[in-house]
Amino acid sequence: MTDPVPAGGSADDPALELIAARFRVLGEVSRLKLIRALEPGERSVNELVVACGLTQANTSRHLQTLTDAGILGRRRDGTSVRYRIADPEILELCHLVCGGLRTGLEGRVQVLRSPGAFARRRPAAGRRLATAH
Repeated sequence: MTDPVPAGGSADDPALELIAARFRVLGEVSRLKLIRALEPGERSVNELVVACGLTQANTSRHLQTLTDAGILGRRRDGTSVRYRIADPEILELCHLVCGGLRTGLEGRVQVLRSPGAFARRRPAAGRRLATAH
């Protein structure tokens, strides 16, 4: 009889490696820009270059990485290639992360607006703030 695997799996759990690899692919601002630009629908490489403000070479490299990871799909359209989101759950993940960040930031803003927090006050007309010399 073998020992049961703990609920969290083993330290070398292959599933965790796959998850970490997916997050590494998403851990690049340019790739997130491309995903966001593709949210409304399919676009060509040239359209993505303009939408994201990246160079053609940089755009192509990131598109290849996202495609290799199964996040994007592509199809040939005459002489150009059009990209689309192949894994719609990526959008759900991005929306969840954004929602979590928004909630966390809203809570921090409330703390900073509380009476005990340092508040930036404008000096009265004609008065200057004291500065150290």
